[in-house]
Amino acid sequence: MDYKEVLKIASSHLTNLKNHTMDVVDIAKPPTLDYARHLSKIISKLSPLVGNMIEYNVCLELNKLDELKSLGSWFRQDPGFPDTIFRGSVLPAPGIEVKTWFPLATEITARFKDSVNFFVDEPTNVAVVAWLPEFIIYGKPKIIDVWVGSAKSLAEARDNHYHNPPDYLVFEPEDTSSRTANLQQTNTNGYKFQGTVEQFQKAERLVKKWGINGKKFSPTPEYQIMIKELLRKFPYRLDTNFAKIDRIKHKGLEDFKTQVLQTKMFGHEIYTWAKLVTDDESDIIELTTDLIEAVNEKP
Repeated sequence: MDYKEVLKIASSHLTNLKNHTMDVVDIAKPPTLDYARHLSKIISKLSPLVGNMIEYNVCLELNKLDELKSLGSWFRQDPGFPDTIFRGSVLPAPGIEVKTWFPLATEITARFKDSVNFFVDEPTNVAVVAWLPEFIIYGKPKIIDVWVGSAKSLAEARDNHYHNPPDYLVFEPEDTSSRTANLQQTNTNGYKFQGTVEQFQKAERLVKKWGINGKKFSPTPEYQIMIKELLRKFPYRLDTNFAKIDRIKHKGLEDFKTQVLQTKMFGHEIYTWAKLVTDDESDIIELTTDLIEAVNEKP
């Protein structure tokens, strides 16, 4: 069995976790409606903690697969990329990077900055796990849906979406292969043009000299040298919002996001629940009534 088959089996198992409730934490049922309303406003603060626990639990789930046990085991790497890797007789070692999404926050806040150069052989997939408490604001984490795709396709979508010289530049990490593992750089970075109109026109003339494919992103050292010339000659700022998964326009992931937000729970789409939870001005009687019913659903 090669790494592609291992990833196929593991990815299929993860997508089948849809509607699965994970026994990693249990948020207590609010005793009063006032407390329920308060909980609805702060529940997102638990997302990083629960998300980390779900990521760890994914590794445990993958190690339940009988067809892979003779080949090796899945291990959690924290820190490290990917955060779940299969160690054994299969080379290159397949891995799955797990990102969790709390859809009451609507936006997928996780980032994906790893260089496309790391996925030449495509030994890594990315899994985005959407979860909510089983009763909207309390209960155990319930997996609403799971999307799995290749890390390479995600990196390519990111680079193609952001890179637009001279306005926006995507830079590959420096070659740090000679350093110890904890000092090696793997992340790309984005830079936004900050100069004047006149400077931008000069930068455009420089990019035009690169030829018909000059604006197309490339991770090669030769192309990176070309865009570094722009960074050296003109003012740019580091974009701290670069590589948010929600913004890279990957079609498969965009379709997944729409599907999750349109999923119904207790009579309403998740998008509608998110509006109730995040909108301080919201005073929708029907939703409030359904919130009460959700709170009363569990003994």
